[in-house]
Amino acid sequence: MISVDISNIWGSAALPDLLSIEKEVFDAHKTLEDATGAGNDFLGWRHLADDPENDEVMRIRAAAKKIRESCDVFVVVGIGGSYLGPRAALELLYGQNHNLTKGHPQIFFAGNNLSTASWHELCQLLEGKDFCLNIISKSGTTTEPAIATRALRWMAERKYGAEKAKERIFVTTDPAKGALRQMATEEGYETFVIPPNVGGRFSVLSAVGLLPMAVAGIDPVEILTAAHQARKELDIRSFDNPVWQYTASRNLLYRAGKVMELLCCYEPDFTFFGRWWQQLFGESEGKDGKGIFPACAEFTADLHSLGQMIQQGERNFFETVVKFAPPKKKVAIEMDWKDLDGLNYLEGKTLDFVQEQAFAGTLAAHTDGGVPVILLQAGDISVSTIGELFYFFELACGVSAYTLGVNPFNQPGVEFYKKNMFHLLGKPGY
Repeated sequence: MISVDISNIWGSAALPDLLSIEKEVFDAHKTLEDATGAGNDFLGWRHLADDPENDEVMRIRAAAKKIRESCDVFVVVGIGGSYLGPRAALELLYGQNHNLTKGHPQIFFAGNNLSTASWHELCQLLEGKDFCLNIISKSGTTTEPAIATRALRWMAERKYGAEKAKERIFVTTDPAKGALRQMATEEGYETFVIPPNVGGRFSVLSAVGLLPMAVAGIDPVEILTAAHQARKELDIRSFDNPVWQYTASRNLLYRAGKVMELLCCYEPDFTFFGRWWQQLFGESEGKDGKGIFPACAEFTADLHSLGQMIQQGERNFFETVVKFAPPKKKVAIEMDWKDLDGLNYLEGKTLDFVQEQAFAGTLAAHTDGGVPVILLQAGDISVSTIGELFYFFELACGVSAYTLGVNPFNQPGVEFYKKNMFHLLGKPGY
């Protein structure tokens, strides 16, 4: 199970203050579990892993097998929670360059921007390839994925013909309503469900995340089994619960003026997991004039760009470092007879040993420099760890937002820019 180390926050927080917040965290957790708080009609994410081998999951497995056998490229169309979660899992497990490896179709993500250059690049990548589509949206009317859906459906129909194209288009949407549901029904696409009581940023353990993962070779049953186990293990109502430790610490630091959280990891393949976390906490907590601003960094690379700011900039943030177990396959540093770079003192030492010293040195420097650090020990990088991390952060987000005093499950501010954009585009009614 994930463990939390808060021993490096005490320069900015005191133990009596942490203990004093215990009742608030207890009440927030109880509010979440009893479904008595604001947004309680969007708590379905807690039960997505209750039955890891349900009919929907078996259909996902079957569809993934069909997709893997019939295409070179699988295009996932979605934005926000409709693509960040599955991409986070794929890259953490297989690496950022997973499309260069063999054994599963290449997987590309579309409909998450309005870039003409990105669209041309995708078209080039699809040239001469057999492809399948997964269109993910509750409504089917969100601008970015809706534009991509129009273009990609047309491309598939032109390449395969209208009838055969239908066999290559898979839709993940609301079970009963919305433009995408209507389209899927009229066209006869195979569909999977986003439960009505699950918001987009909490949907990764539904078909939203599970179908793309399954196409990549990640067993959805294994993901859900790990998340289900995490749900049971994290149902502890005391500070023995790592979710409580994380939640209480971040809220306590926020009250001490640490208004930004920098999520850091020493694995480059964690980058999109950080972006998934960023949306989860940003949309859940940033409202009513409140919220810890979520940002991500990749260490050690970003120590060469943000290191100076972290070390000596304004003291208004804290770090949360996600740390994985050392790799099983080691890489040793060899001797160079000229030693022009002066690295022969590292001869025989392994790369992960050097990384560990970089972590220890950075931790000491940042805490000495007035930056509190929460450490999350996540174990090996594996399918089970990914399932556990997803549920850990979702539960922590819900409990933390209720502790903060906001509704974790709405996002009213997102609509403001859309209204302005629709007005400028001349959309009827705006």
